[in-house]
Amino acid sequence: MASGDMRWWGWGDPDRAPSLSGAALELLGEEVGLAAGPRAPVELAAVRIAAPALRPAAARVLAAAAGPEGIVGDHPARVLHAGGKGYPDLVRMRAGTPEGAPDAVVLAQSDEQVGAVLSACARAGVAVVPFGGGTSVVGGVAPVRGRHHAVIALDLRGLHGVRAVDRESLTVRVGAGTRGPALEAELAAHGLTLGHFPQSFEYVTVGGCAATRSAGQASTGYGRMDELVRGLRLRAPAGELAVAALPASAAGPSLRELVVGSEGILGVITELALRVRPRPEATHYEGMFFEGFEQGAQGLRLVAQERRAPDIARLSDEEETRLSLALAGEGGIKGLAGRGYIRARGYGGGCLAILGWEGEVEDVGRRRTDSLTLLRRAGGLPLGGGPGSAWAAGRFAAPYLRDELLGHGVMVETLETAAQWSDLHRLRAAVTEALRASLIERGTPPLVLCHVSHLYETGASLYFTFLARQEEGSEIDQWRAAKTAAGEAIMANAGTITHHHAVGRDHAPWLAQEIGVLGVDLLAAVKHRLDPTGIMNPGKLL
Repeated sequence: MASGDMRWWGWGDPDRAPSLSGAALELLGEEVGLAAGPRAPVELAAVRIAAPALRPAAARVLAAAAGPEGIVGDHPARVLHAGGKGYPDLVRMRAGTPEGAPDAVVLAQSDEQVGAVLSACARAGVAVVPFGGGTSVVGGVAPVRGRHHAVIALDLRGLHGVRAVDRESLTVRVGAGTRGPALEAELAAHGLTLGHFPQSFEYVTVGGCAATRSAGQASTGYGRMDELVRGLRLRAPAGELAVAALPASAAGPSLRELVVGSEGILGVITELALRVRPRPEATHYEGMFFEGFEQGAQGLRLVAQERRAPDIARLSDEEETRLSLALAGEGGIKGLAGRGYIRARGYGGGCLAILGWEGEVEDVGRRRTDSLTLLRRAGGLPLGGGPGSAWAAGRFAAPYLRDELLGHGVMVETLETAAQWSDLHRLRAAVTEALRASLIERGTPPLVLCHVSHLYETGASLYFTFLARQEEGSEIDQWRAAKTAAGEAIMANAGTITHHHAVGRDHAPWLAQEIGVLGVDLLAAVKHRLDPTGIMNPGKLL
């Protein structure tokens, strides 16, 4: 595997040590139950994948397009590109039985080479899965052949780096294969930031973020990825589509909006023009406590609609707050917030909010005062900077914790949605109950946690995490039952099937309910024009 690759069986840095304490594992054992002993992943060499199906004629055409060194077919590379990082991917990978694997991995080194590879694959009848950071949690990079004889993973990390900076316009052109940390490091040299920090930040590529309409942890302030993309280039089997980085245009429906969120089914995003901001002089994160979730949500609605929202605003429900405080021990959030301080002011269980502001020093101070004034009016109890600092220190840690818990026989899965403020509490209750009922029915009672993660004037997103003892031997069936129940509850209660994880394969069954049959037909027609032979990322979105 190449330097910088993730664990093939899980998330992130292969050398990162486990972080769950014995007390934390004991608590989770009491709450949901643990396996009798640790469950280690199989060895890489023991992972079973089918022999490559790429026909010799197709291999020759691909070699002519990508160069002989641009095609990799060894076992580790194929395994590493055999899926994303969703729960079913990890369960199968740890067992050594991924659902499939690409027949080869093609390493793209230029925009032009991407175009040549797509043309070659269209002629040879080879499916193409665009592969950036490989962080999809909804089956978005599964190597599905569809009706084609073979499938390749088109690894795009060779398309990296900032290509041009327009400091006056606050825009940059960047290769779509650029990873989040590398982009921020390059922008820092110009005193700039994109401000896009999803939980997967360490490994995502900006092209993948655009293709999935990603939302970062600070998107309430900086904007979602679809707001940050101002222009782009798409290489499709039918040719190249270029969208200029204009500040605004009335020249028909937005082609940029059509491509952003297309999940690789139309073609490959090779370059992006992104809106950036001056790097913040100051950052300030802190905690606030509310008596209950509805009270906290009311406060967040007020700051959003008064346009006084923090850049980061997260409100955990009672169950997520309880578990976070319990797992934190005497340090972290629990020690810094102080149960005694909270209870002395008449708050019982309650809900923890994390708030953050970034920008110039005076601006941060002014906006913080404006936000806190409204939130106090809604009943919020300020906790100071401790909880905010604890959150910032662990903001990218959750996927690592999921790996640890899988090793102890615990299912850990997330899902997210969004709704208008008037529907938010009904939606949260319905999804929570659907997850609980579906897993209780299987004899694995869950913990269901929820937090608000992104604010809008008209509504907010809800991010759910659920944990349960794995149903050994039926892990995927157990997951599917919970996922289906939650999806049906979302659709029945005015939510979106996905706020920022995209559709992929996992959410595709509900797309027609959200955008209508005619909407699906319109997308299919666009796909047919750009991808006449249907090679682009089969089985996703549509």
